[in-house]
Amino acid sequence: MPLQSTLSGKGSDQNQALDTQSDGKSFEQLRRECLQKGVLFEDPDFPATGPSLFYSQSVPVNIEWKRPKELCSNPKFIVGGADRTDICQGQLGDCWLLAAIASLTLKSDAMARVIPADQDFDSRYAGIFHFQFWQHNRWLDVVVDDRLPSVRNKLIYLHSASLNEFWSALLEKAYAKLNGSYEALKGGSTLEAMEDFTGGVGEMYETKNSPSNLFTIMKKALDRGSMMGCSIDITSSAESEAKTTTGLVKGHAYSITGLEEVSFRGQTVQLVRIRNPWGQVEWNGPWSDGSREWDYIGKADKDRLQQISSDDGEFWMEFGDFKKNYDKVELCNMTPDDMASDRKHQWEVNMMEGNWIRGSTAGGCRNFIGDYTRFSSLFKLNLKETDDDDHQCSVVIALMQKNRRKLRKEGLDLETIGFAVYQAPEGEDHVGKDFFRYNPSKARSKTYINMREVSERFRLAPGNYLLVPTTFQPHTEADFVILFGRGTTRHRCAPEEETNEEKGLRRLFEQLAGDDQAISVWELQQMLNGVLSRRKEIKFDGLSLSTCHSIINLMDVDNTGMLEFQEFKVFWEKMKKWIMLFLSFDTDRQGRMSSYELRSALSAAGMRLNNQLLQLICLRFGDANHEIDFDDYLTCIVRLENMFST
Repeated sequence: MPLQSTLSGKGSDQNQALDTQSDGKSFEQLRRECLQKGVLFEDPDFPATGPSLFYSQSVPVNIEWKRPKELCSNPKFIVGGADRTDICQGQLGDCWLLAAIASLTLKSDAMARVIPADQDFDSRYAGIFHFQFWQHNRWLDVVVDDRLPSVRNKLIYLHSASLNEFWSALLEKAYAKLNGSYEALKGGSTLEAMEDFTGGVGEMYETKNSPSNLFTIMKKALDRGSMMGCSIDITSSAESEAKTTTGLVKGHAYSITGLEEVSFRGQTVQLVRIRNPWGQVEWNGPWSDGSREWDYIGKADKDRLQQISSDDGEFWMEFGDFKKNYDKVELCNMTPDDMASDRKHQWEVNMMEGNWIRGSTAGGCRNFIGDYTRFSSLFKLNLKETDDDDHQCSVVIALMQKNRRKLRKEGLDLETIGFAVYQAPEGEDHVGKDFFRYNPSKARSKTYINMREVSERFRLAPGNYLLVPTTFQPHTEADFVILFGRGTTRHRCAPEEETNEEKGLRRLFEQLAGDDQAISVWELQQMLNGVLSRRKEIKFDGLSLSTCHSIINLMDVDNTGMLEFQEFKVFWEKMKKWIMLFLSFDTDRQGRMSSYELRSALSAAGMRLNNQLLQLICLRFGDANHEIDFDDYLTCIVRLENMFST
């Protein structure tokens, strides 16, 4: 019986996306070649032909592949910022993907990763775009041309409510290319796409059998940047996409976009905001658009929560009604942190790859005990670090099938999968076939299911364990990946336990602050000008006293007009983020930003501004060549942060 223990943590080069074009060329190389030749890109890997649309049938209608400039007079990649209202479903059953994209628009940093900057229909347009997706522990860069399937000059699949906006349609095309065809996107789990957009770890809750604090779990998940979806189960294929009398749709993927608590007739009511990717068809019960419940809450809450137009696909529900009507909630966490707890965990995430091979490792589930004991794949896990309250180890285990969506055209769909965890015998490197006959599992997946991934969270005693991933039936061949996250509680550091970075920061602060242990605006200006002028990768002319006043206004929570150490430390973390944003979006590495790059950086920082305001900002902070130095960029972002906080 094979025993495998190929644990491997995330490598340092995994943030660098892998070019996937068959000729090995990158997006920048291909775009540069097209611009030099004066031609528009045509993708040989995903051509504008029938097989890119369907693998099981011929094209049923006269579909034409047209570029955006053939569909409208003034196409734009993004109009006024990418948001969830840009996503309208077409004639493809991929509502699960659209729900995930809607959630993605609420997470600006993940959005900036999936949709790289410096793409538009203006100066460097060459008919080529690219997107990045997480697949099996690595980022892939997927290039597409902008020929989109249309009928009578209208897009037939995913499109924006703004008819001249094309980022969402091109994103769907890149995802279709990743999975082999548009048809391969029919049917799926929102969690699948969420993970492909983030590299996150998924969890699923059944609302009818959920923890009592599910609302708190979901609220903390959303606050921490997790993506979230929900759905209503169906009992037969006839119920799929069936509309109920309450305006909800069965077998349909929705995204969860907000959770709030309001005071209603003297009681606290929990509300959930949900979006239908169709862009229409909404809940018509209590707390729906225009319902009488809104007349009994405070004006401030009503104005804040009812920024929703009628029949745009987005609506509020009371949490009790939500649990009664929806069956599943899917969470995609950026790390496997315990969402039900206030504790912060330091997680170590490892990946293991394997194969189920007939006669070797494809033993099936425990129902087939003979094959299970002889042929199952085994992985050894070692749990050492415990949480500090009950001496148990927090563990998240996720089993994922590889490439099954792409293999649909070969007649291979998702297998039914699950896993079990056993306590390993002391002092033995190998186990015999009788071990599994007489030893029950210590933990296992709730069920075997035909989904791309099953994941569970466990708390186990320290020790050595054997993880057994299997298909339900024996002799079934497939490739798989296991993500294994181990957590240990990270305590708040006392001053003497500060990290080396914090110690260095404290030394810098004490040198500047002097006896009063606080930094004035003049001391802050002196320090920042000294530090930033030494960085060679940015163009810097020096910060004005006015900008430093703005920084202190932003960070001075106790209104002393100066920065104390904790305030300075929070500012320094922000400063590092702002510098990284500048370097990330300064794509030509000239040490300056173009006005377009500034727009992208502000969007990645979570600052959603309309086009008119963005134009005014670019005019205010750009030079004669419409370029922005780092000092102007910093002044801009600090003043905007002040404005948003106000």
